Amino acid sequence: PQRAIYKNFDLLDSTIAFFDPKVVCFLGDLFHSSLNREWVLFEKWVKHSDLKFILVRGNHDIISPLRYERIGIQVVSELISEKFLLTHHPEERQGYFNFSGHIHPAIKLRGRGKQSLRLPCFFKTQDQLILPAFGKFTGTYTMKKAKKDEVFAIADDIIIKI
Repeated sequence: PQRAIYKNFDLLDSTIAFFDPKVVCFLGDLFHSSLNREWVLFEKWVKHSDLKFILVRGNHDIISPLRYERIGIQVVSELISEKFLLTHHPEERQGYFNFSGHIHPAIKLRGRGKQSLRLPCFFKTQDQLILPAFGKFTGTYTMKKAKKDEVFAIADDIIIKI
């Protein structure tokens, strides 16, 4: 929906303003469709930025990489930076800590009165961090936490370690 698209751009702008990065790396599934009105909005948004953008291609990225490259976005299958491996799908590779998207993790919290709440989360294992979906209009997958895993749930404007 258009309202969700504009909220995503507002969230991107405020996140970039807060962290002041030099590079923004999308971990795949940036668009789940072919060219449409959202692409035009995205293209305008990218052109108004001095940042470097990289797209780690995801399984739903069906727009030609040439389109991204025309607006200055580098498209790669994975990205390695020092001891960090950035991929779309979670991956374990010896000697690297993996950041990935794809799964859109969530955690289900249960109360004593049998009430429950499912929240998007950052899901950390020993060698990887699976990031939640950035957009608000994306589904989630409920993860099962092992003893050594760390889960950071997103509740409104705060992050809570579970």
